[in-house]
Amino acid sequence: MKKSLLFFCFMLISGLTMAQGTFPVNGSHDERPQLFAFTNATIVVKAGEVIQNGTLLVDGQRIAALGKGQAVPKGYVTIDLQGKFIYPSFIDAFSEYGQPREGRGGGSQGFGGGRQAQIFESTKNGPYGWNEAIRPETAAKETFTVDKRQSEELKKIGFGAVQSVVRDGIARGSSVVATLAEARENEVIILPEAGAHYSFSKGSARTSYPSSLMGTIALIRQTYYDGQWYAKQQDEYNISLEAFNKLQSLPQFFEVDDMLDVLRADKIAKEFGKSYIIKAGGNEYQRIADIKATNASLIVPLNFPKAYDVEDPADARNVTLAQLKHWEMAPANPALLEKAGIRFAISSIGLDNPRDFWSNLRVAIANGLSPDYALRALTEVPAEMLGLSSKLGTLEKGKLANFIIASDTLFKEGTVIYENWVQGKKFVATKSYAKNLTGEYATQLPGVGTAKLFVKENDGRLEAHLTVGNDTTETKVTSSRTGDLLSFSFNPKGQQGSTRISGYIVEEEPLALKGEVVQPDGASSSWTATYTAAYTTKTSGRTRQGGNKSVVEGEILYPFVAYGNKTLPTAETVLIKNATVWTNEADGILENADVLLAGGKIKAVGKNLSASGATVIDGTGKHVTPGIIDEHSHIAISRGVNEGSHSVTSEVRIGDVLNSEDINIYRQLAGGVTASHLLHGSANSIGGQSQLIKLRWGQNPEGLKFGENDGFIKFALGENVKQSNWGITGTRFPQTRMGVEQVFYDAFTRAKEYKARIAANDPALRRDLTLDALVEILDKKRFITCHSYVQSEINMLMHVGDSMGFGVNTFTHILEGYKLADEMASRQIAGASFADWWAYKMEVQEAIPYNAYLMHKRNVLTAINSDDAEMARRLNQEAGKAVKYGGVTEEEALKMVTLNVAEILHVADKVGSLTPGKDADIVIWSDKPLSIYAKAEKTFVDGVKYWDLNEDAVKQQALTAEKARLIRKSLQAKGNGGTTQRAVAQPNMEYHCDTIGEIGEFEEYMD
Repeated sequence: MKKSLLFFCFMLISGLTMAQGTFPVNGSHDERPQLFAFTNATIVVKAGEVIQNGTLLVDGQRIAALGKGQAVPKGYVTIDLQGKFIYPSFIDAFSEYGQPREGRGGGSQGFGGGRQAQIFESTKNGPYGWNEAIRPETAAKETFTVDKRQSEELKKIGFGAVQSVVRDGIARGSSVVATLAEARENEVIILPEAGAHYSFSKGSARTSYPSSLMGTIALIRQTYYDGQWYAKQQDEYNISLEAFNKLQSLPQFFEVDDMLDVLRADKIAKEFGKSYIIKAGGNEYQRIADIKATNASLIVPLNFPKAYDVEDPADARNVTLAQLKHWEMAPANPALLEKAGIRFAISSIGLDNPRDFWSNLRVAIANGLSPDYALRALTEVPAEMLGLSSKLGTLEKGKLANFIIASDTLFKEGTVIYENWVQGKKFVATKSYAKNLTGEYATQLPGVGTAKLFVKENDGRLEAHLTVGNDTTETKVTSSRTGDLLSFSFNPKGQQGSTRISGYIVEEEPLALKGEVVQPDGASSSWTATYTAAYTTKTSGRTRQGGNKSVVEGEILYPFVAYGNKTLPTAETVLIKNATVWTNEADGILENADVLLAGGKIKAVGKNLSASGATVIDGTGKHVTPGIIDEHSHIAISRGVNEGSHSVTSEVRIGDVLNSEDINIYRQLAGGVTASHLLHGSANSIGGQSQLIKLRWGQNPEGLKFGENDGFIKFALGENVKQSNWGITGTRFPQTRMGVEQVFYDAFTRAKEYKARIAANDPALRRDLTLDALVEILDKKRFITCHSYVQSEINMLMHVGDSMGFGVNTFTHILEGYKLADEMASRQIAGASFADWWAYKMEVQEAIPYNAYLMHKRNVLTAINSDDAEMARRLNQEAGKAVKYGGVTEEEALKMVTLNVAEILHVADKVGSLTPGKDADIVIWSDKPLSIYAKAEKTFVDGVKYWDLNEDAVKQQALTAEKARLIRKSLQAKGNGGTTQRAVAQPNMEYHCDTIGEIGEFEEYMD
């Protein structure tokens, strides 16, 4: 049979079909028919449909017929596949195959590229859109080229077609679908415009905007609205917007690398009536219910993380529990997606080496992915996603002749892919249907003597060692195979230098290897090795990926970080008895009082309360207060707190980028904080829209949002706005305090004009998300929180507001508020101050610790804010400083971090005091709440206990044990020969007002 296969191999011709081509031929035309009949095979038409002892007929590029008992017409070359299997070739639904990679990634997600000059408009010549990251005019078909090396790598592992994507920019244009045949581009492209593509990455765009994830989301949203406007107008020609609109009829693909980004992309899809197919990142199992709720289809990579090298205890301390758990659990991601009923395709994207594909796929199957769905995810599902089910994905008459010939069922350990036929053209994946070499071999080695060679072959990789004579000590052998050619080398015991063997497979039974052996001294001689037994050794369980072969042992946590919960806590009926209760109401402080929580609300406050079925907590010696509310926080934000690229960025929203996995949520619950007002930074005059959240540890981003509350927005004054200390070399306006004032006048002048056009129902009006937010301010539907320090600037903004018809709700960390207290009080402007921060930059030189007291005394609604993840854990102590500096009563000082903040944020009807009917956001303290000795023993949010001091001690023990288990498993994986990665620390990103870029490119001054 093999001789006949070799003969027919030479009969294959370069052209894929008999159809006339458009290219001239320099020589004689060779258009012999390509007619092949593959007989006696097990044909897997698709998952769950198998033809035993079937025949597959191929006519040129296409399948002519298939079935059991199928007659073979005259003229067909018959190939007997007795004992072999035929499967559809795989389809990679997300690939860079055939696309140039140079020139990408040069753009920075940071503020104008860090300290580089800022660029505000596209530098491209021509009538394109203003932002270089929006490039829908990009067409992958125009840059696609056949890549022989890449195509061979992919065909070896079973792929026959790919969607080729230009992975550069936010709106990336259209993709192309091509087969992996080695022919002209004209012949392999089967879908020139396959889909429209998007991402959250700027790529090589040089325009400064966006510099944050929230800016990216705002830009995508604005582009959709601009596309709608462009379709209705005739005054402007814009290549980018025209291309954007044309792409909307194609399948829509969105690339992300994190499960929270899946949710963010889906939110955009829902806003604009789209249905994204999302190329995911591989950690979707961490929020599986939320992923399922999107109803999005996914493209899932198999680039599972390698084990961490944690032999050094210092390295072991660097790696986090979340990193270790993801290494262990990532291989279960496909199985968990399948179990949840989430539709997904499997992609090879992201693999360091294509040869890892099969080992990782088998690891996924070992961890629960069914072989049937694995096949579907590689064939039918990607074909459906790309709208190519009539051409690819199954073996049916009329479809392209893309199929695999394998030695056994495809997902069985040891199965070999012999050939991969693409568009009716054969590619030899494993030469001459070579046998798997796994086994023990007897051999004689010069200078060594009688030896046993142990060989294990898996997915084309060899692992080998040998033993000499009766000695069971293993000598490691470096080995490789190329078709029938073999190479071995080892260092003989007691000798200097390496012994090297070049060999080949002898086609006889028993299987034998022959070749030449070269000793360390250079002497050479003939060499043979004969198969004697099956492979049995203690190292047989090794995998190149490193220890992920076993079934996952870990459990999912919510959130998937240290101190996460295996199940989300729920509200209970709780009765706290005999505590000192700080009501923040007219009742004041109640001694030996009770508090009843039920249904997430405060049910009653008083003495001698009772409730059937309630969990009773003895509050003797304890103090109960409302939960602390932080008026100015930057925790729980993903990839950038500042969109500082423009002077006015009111279109961006903190609510779009909430990070529910931030450990600071848990840490601040431990300090009695139950709600945080998350603000945009202070890089520009008019920043982004803020988000009030409750610290519901474990909930998803939407579950953190306070709900049913007024919107706020961040303004800023001072050194940050004019970039005094950042060393920026660009020309972003403003550069002076006078310019800051002009930004406000200009912005609200435009907002008033925009509002008038809305009122007039101007049909030519382009929706502007930036101006929408400013109109909300004018309409008193959104409220200003302004970063402020210096008296003159604070006074300026109040006067701008007076003249332009808007008011300031709050001046935050207003360290010179004591100078303007009367002016603020007359306008009902609140002040949120640091307790005693001072001298960390020039504009705070006149700060005094009496500021909060003096504002409070002059009837300014006053709060103490943190603006710092660490300080927020002790806001109770910061409030206590108002007692020391100014003699504010303890009750009034507590209100500065509870009720006053609730009033500032317009939620005092829900939180801030212990009033029946309000949300059950309360803290049980071990001592007086303002005392430095007070510990938050229990913290409830909506009646749910999210923090418990005693339970935390148990969690710490469990965390230590779990991390120790995972470290042991990592060490075992390394010991078993698995590849590893460095244990590099991934610290939690903590933002401040002036953090620039997604990961903080520089922070010269912290405020």
